[in-house]
Amino acid sequence: MTVFGIGVSYGLATLLAMFSGMPIAFALGAVAVVFMGIYMPSASLDTVTQNVYEEMASITLLSIPLFILKGAAIGKSRAGQDLYSAIHAWLNRVPGGLGVANVFACALFAAMAGSSPATCSAIGSAGIPEMRKRGYSGGFAAGIIAAGGTLGILLPPSITMILFAVSAEKSLGRLFLAGIGPALLLVVLFGGYAVIHFRKEYAAARLAYEKTGAESAILVLDKFTMAERFGALPRVLPFVLLLTGVMVALYGGYATPSETAGLGGLLALALIAMIYGVWRPSDLSPILASTIRESTMLMLIIGMSLLYSYVMSYLHISQSAAESVVAMHLPRWELLAAILVLVVVLGFFLPPVSIILMTAPIILPPLRAAGFDIIWFGVVMTIVMEMGLIHPPVGLNIFVIRNVAPDIPLREVIFGTLPFVLLMMLAVLILCFVPEISTWLPNLLMGPDGSK
Repeated sequence: MTVFGIGVSYGLATLLAMFSGMPIAFALGAVAVVFMGIYMPSASLDTVTQNVYEEMASITLLSIPLFILKGAAIGKSRAGQDLYSAIHAWLNRVPGGLGVANVFACALFAAMAGSSPATCSAIGSAGIPEMRKRGYSGGFAAGIIAAGGTLGILLPPSITMILFAVSAEKSLGRLFLAGIGPALLLVVLFGGYAVIHFRKEYAAARLAYEKTGAESAILVLDKFTMAERFGALPRVLPFVLLLTGVMVALYGGYATPSETAGLGGLLALALIAMIYGVWRPSDLSPILASTIRESTMLMLIIGMSLLYSYVMSYLHISQSAAESVVAMHLPRWELLAAILVLVVVLGFFLPPVSIILMTAPIILPPLRAAGFDIIWFGVVMTIVMEMGLIHPPVGLNIFVIRNVAPDIPLREVIFGTLPFVLLMMLAVLILCFVPEISTWLPNLLMGPDGSK
């Protein structure tokens, strides 16, 4: 069979395995092993475990379970609710300040936890009821939390970026830094939309009140004294200091990513013990169980995806696909657009982890040949994958929101997220015209990247 025929059958077998309901890790591993048995020497089957181990034996990947431990420690405590309450107290005078507070709380929590689902769950459990109590529509409340949660894969310590750095063989620290500017851009866009949407809902509520006398909670503005504002800070500041300390240790060159992850995990456990009294075995059990469960799931997906990619490479599927794309001689921006559309389509069915590990061997070579900065592309690709977290059918954050606020109809949640998908598209467009938003900070702190 030709390489093209093998590639098509490989792809169809993968889709069949995934749509059968088989877990992603097992689907990828099963397809890889079957094609190894058919098209590769029989001795290769004896080295499956060795290949998986060697592919996963990366010191960078070691940081993933440790960052998950840090996120679980913060997510299972009241840190998210306290963070949200403190920011709301300081932003309540801003029009739409409650929505803006949710965006900022999601951004800060994402930077501490490094997980989109954890961010949605922690901030959504406090933010959605508060927004609905104050008259915001259910769709908007769900949408802004779901969108804010996507920042968990863009802001460090992003597990998605860790995997991209490994796949692209790029500096993790540089990639982390490159994500900060675009993340702030998204925060500004989300916050700006929150203000505009609030003015629209406020005007409608005011008009209804003047016509019918029907009062809406959105017309009532919260008031906080300075004592209440400062009183909300003591529980939040330690976690902000934790975030700052971890970032200084990583970017200051004092610790490797794995050491930084371990330091962050231990400090997070220490903080929740001191601030919330979470230190007993019964208290720590859910945190450790969640860490083990999520780490095992991710590492299985990573291991099987790497085996899947290894088989693709051995059978020359990825090389042939890359050569075919290059042979089309697409202009560089059309090439980028085609690749991003592919990522969007894959986002309908796959989580970011699988998308990166399955597509990196195919898409990175033609992008390098076209002269694109791979660090910059990693950030753009991450934003595009963020969209997959808030649009069906996978839409992981949508399902997290459904668990947090089951009374909001799924239709409202989906329509509430659509404006934020458009804002992410706008952010990608801005980054294409102004790539310095992403590249300026890593070039400033780490010097120009000599490789592409």
